[in-house]
Amino acid sequence: MATAIPRKLSLIKPDRQLFAAGDENALTKQVLATHSEEPLEFPVTPLLSLVEQIFLRAKLNAHQGTTRAQLEAIEDNSPSPADLLDLLDFVSFTINKVSNEIQYKCSGAGDPHTVTMEVFNLLSSWPWDAKVVLALAAFAINYGEFWLLVQQSSTDLLAKDISLLKKLPEIFERVDIVKQKFEALDKLIKALVDVAKCIVDFKMLPPHYITPDTPEMKSATTLIPTAIYWTIRSIVACAAQNAGLIGVGHEYLASASETWELSSLAHKIDNIRKHLEQLLLACHRYINEKMHHEAYMNLVRLFEIPHIDNNKILRALIYSKDDKPPLIDGLIKEKATLEVLRKKNVLLLISDLDLSVVELSMLDQIYRESRQNKTRTESDYEVVWMPIVDSPWTEEKQVKFDALLGLMPWYSVAHPSLIESAVIKYVRQVWNFIKKPLLVVLDPQGKVVNTNAVHMLWIWGSLAYPFTSAREESLWKEETWRLELLVDSVEPLIFQWMETGKYICILGGEDLGWIRSFSTKALEVAKDAEIALEILYVGKSNPGEKIKKNIAAILAEKIIHTLVDPTLIWFFWVRLESMWYSKTQRGNTIEEDPVMQETMTMLSFDSGDQGWALFCKGSTDILRAKAETITNVVSGYEERWKVHVKDEGFIPAMSKDLQDIHTPEHCNRLILPSSNGTIPEKVVCSECGSAMEKFIMYRCCND
Repeated sequence: MATAIPRKLSLIKPDRQLFAAGDENALTKQVLATHSEEPLEFPVTPLLSLVEQIFLRAKLNAHQGTTRAQLEAIEDNSPSPADLLDLLDFVSFTINKVSNEIQYKCSGAGDPHTVTMEVFNLLSSWPWDAKVVLALAAFAINYGEFWLLVQQSSTDLLAKDISLLKKLPEIFERVDIVKQKFEALDKLIKALVDVAKCIVDFKMLPPHYITPDTPEMKSATTLIPTAIYWTIRSIVACAAQNAGLIGVGHEYLASASETWELSSLAHKIDNIRKHLEQLLLACHRYINEKMHHEAYMNLVRLFEIPHIDNNKILRALIYSKDDKPPLIDGLIKEKATLEVLRKKNVLLLISDLDLSVVELSMLDQIYRESRQNKTRTESDYEVVWMPIVDSPWTEEKQVKFDALLGLMPWYSVAHPSLIESAVIKYVRQVWNFIKKPLLVVLDPQGKVVNTNAVHMLWIWGSLAYPFTSAREESLWKEETWRLELLVDSVEPLIFQWMETGKYICILGGEDLGWIRSFSTKALEVAKDAEIALEILYVGKSNPGEKIKKNIAAILAEKIIHTLVDPTLIWFFWVRLESMWYSKTQRGNTIEEDPVMQETMTMLSFDSGDQGWALFCKGSTDILRAKAETITNVVSGYEERWKVHVKDEGFIPAMSKDLQDIHTPEHCNRLILPSSNGTIPEKVVCSECGSAMEKFIMYRCCND
């Protein structure tokens, strides 16, 4: 008759007071008392990787869901055995000592807190991150050996006999209970590894950017000893359960207390992990802010000092990841290095991904024209597109970026991520980039000679080379308000009309009815006055569907001329805006600058509800007025000023009548698109000189 053999059930008692209100301060003091002030430092990351690999392999053997991909990822980052040899020579004695202590104490009855503190005493000479990794390594030996025996018992006779002595076959007969226990164990082990990683990450933080007295680090330093205490205490509980499986039968397996304890500890450890991760995230934010500020200030200082060439400046602005070429040559669509820009005048085209196709097409035209004769001085520059894009990067942004990239014949940054956050901050704060595109000009030494040459490019094209502020000043000194400045190359016919001595009328607005009636009346007056008059329609800024319909009607009726391409209409008005901005940037005022006064008058015409017209002969004999006033002048030809045309001339007689009927009552509006912070606080009326009221307008126009 078989004799009943007593089961060994008096292992470490589960701690059911896990979440009772205890004196955490007293516990922390007790843990701190075990710590040496001069710990033995060593790099813990390789050892932690090895430990994590052991746990994952054990989980794979237990069929608990570890995938081959997870193991491969760990193995890819794991140090080679050769790299670990020196490290293990240094720590193996301590690991084995702790492993034996845990295994011995967990094989008999004992208090988990006492065992935990004994482990702390064994690890007193090691730093905090090492304590937690060494304790995990000690447990990994016991846990790994357990699963190694389980794995080999099916193929190795020696392993099979040993597993029989440990009664492992009997344990694994109850798969339902065993699975539940090991799932709880695996969940807790994963949480312990995650906490250890957090603690190691704190140790890895760069001391140059974050010091122990930083509030975030102070909080972490206070929490880490307690976190390690509960990590080691959880290791003790895991080891106790593992030891309890050996040599016991179904009665012990059926007990749920140990599973409850592991689940409770996993919950506590997970809360500690979350708290540590929050503090770690706060530390990284603090470090990133300091690094960002440092990089920004380095950039500020870099632009303040002279350089032999532009290489340092360009490398600071455009980051080359992994030494890969950071540029794309727009003509051949291939990668290029920054060397192609060395010692050249560089125009940095700075914009977001909403750069309009209209702007791009005009820039493209000016750029290609400058490249037709590369021997000309005006073509001795390169353009580089620097897209400024806020995170996060999305597929939609990638599509926009690729589309714009395909339209550009000049160099472009290969990807917006190559422009670092400190550079974006510099572009916004120093160069005042908001929304409108900028053309920042760097000379061959990398010195900024113009923070926005886009206005120069619109007004004078490549003639503005080398696009410096000094060149802008000299070009304005040569300019007066004349027809050539107003129209430039927008409509070549105008210059033919000027050469043949014709009178010219330029008109704008949206009201097609007024355009027809006014044009008809103006041509009748011209015929009666025996002058040759040509009329050109220039629409309104930001031409929409109404302007396109007007263009189609004018082309069909063939009574007057029109700018056919809406892009040219946009360009006519953007040149006027650019004149105003250029003058404003230079500190000119309407009271003192005739060009600025006339420019503002034209822009106020465009901002108004009614049309307008301008008459001229030659370059400078010009008059202009709003639709209501100029219609009155033309309609009054027979009655008021026809008699003066023969003696005074058509334009002088017309101008005198305009002055005679002018009244001081007026309501002028000036609508200017935002232009990177260059709009002055005070703008005076071009007609009476009074300060204009300032309003803020938001517009969505999709006609």
